Amino acid sequence: MPTFKKLLAPLGLLLSLNLSACATAEVPSPEQLKQDFIKQQRSQGFSQEEVESFLASAQKNQAVLDAISSPWEAKPWHQYYPIFLTEKRLEAGLNFWQQHEQTIARAAKTYGVDPQIIVAIIGIETFYGGYMGKYPVIDALYTLGFYYPPRATFFRGEFAKLMTLLKEEQLNKETLLGSYAGAMGYGQFIPSSYLAYAVDFDGDGKRDLLGSVDDAIGSVANYFHRHGWKAGEPVALELSTSATPKAKVWKGEKLNYQVADILSPEVALKENRDLDASQKALLIELEQADAKDYWLGLNNFYVITRYNRSPLYAMAVYQFSEQLKAHHDKT
Repeated sequence: MPTFKKLLAPLGLLLSLNLSACATAEVPSPEQLKQDFIKQQRSQGFSQEEVESFLASAQKNQAVLDAISSPWEAKPWHQYYPIFLTEKRLEAGLNFWQQHEQTIARAAKTYGVDPQIIVAIIGIETFYGGYMGKYPVIDALYTLGFYYPPRATFFRGEFAKLMTLLKEEQLNKETLLGSYAGAMGYGQFIPSSYLAYAVDFDGDGKRDLLGSVDDAIGSVANYFHRHGWKAGEPVALELSTSATPKAKVWKGEKLNYQVADILSPEVALKENRDLDASQKALLIELEQADAKDYWLGLNNFYVITRYNRSPLYAMAVYQFSEQLKAHHDKT
C-alpha cells in the first residue's frame, strides 16, 4: 500500500514514472501466450498432447493480418452499400427464399423472427453459400490470437472455442474454411456463436452450418431470437433534419437514449407514424458523397449489430431485407 509521503509526490514525477513503466512494459511474446494457452486449455480438460498438437497444426497467415487491417466497414456509407445492395444479390435472395420457403417460414415462426431478416443475413454474409471463406479457420484464429495485439485476447478465446467445437461437432480442421476472422458456414458464425446458437433444424442429429441449409436458417433465426428480436417491430426510421442532431451518433455502446432524446423540432421522422417515445433508440449517421443522412435505430436495429457491431453493416442488412420483402410480397 502506498505511504502518505508517496501520495504527495509531484504529479509530474508520477506521470513520468507511469510513462516510463508503460514504455518498458513487456508485451507477452507469442511463445509466452502459447504457454498460457496450454495451461488454460488443460484446465478445460484437454491434455497437454492435445493442446500442443492443436497449436502445431496452425500456421501464421500474413493475408489474415492484411485483411483485418482494411475492413469494408472502414468505408463511408456511399461506398459501402453498393458492395451489398445489388440486383444480383437481390435476385439470388429471392431464389433462395423461394427454394427454402417452408424452412424459412418454420424458422420465422419458431423463433419469432421476420423471414426477410434471415434471408438478408445469409445473403450479405455468404451470397447464399457462394462465398463462405477461403482462409483455414484454425490459421485465421491462431494468427489473430497470437500475432494481432489489438484484439488478441478475443481471438485467442475463439481459438480455444474452436478446439471445443471441433471435438463436439466432429468438424475437420484440415478442410474447415472461413473468413479472415474465423467465421464459418452459411451464416458466418465464429466458434463461440456456433457453440451457443447453432441448432439442428433438419433433425439429423448434427448442427451443421456448413453443409445444411436448414441448420443455417434455423441457427440464424435462433441467434436473432436469443438477442431480443421482436417480429413485426420497426428496425430503423429515416429522419428529416433542419440542423445537426444534438444526440451523439451511436458508436457501439449500449442503448442509453430513448426516442424522445433524439427527436426534436429540428430532428423529426421523415414519415409521420405513432411511436413510443420512451423506447430505447440510437442515432445512425450515414455519410453520403455530399451530405450526411440520419436515421433513428430501434431495438431490432441494435439486435442486428449483435451479429456485426458495424452500424453500416446493420443498415445494409436492414435495407436489403426491405428490398427482399417488397419483391417477395409481390409474388
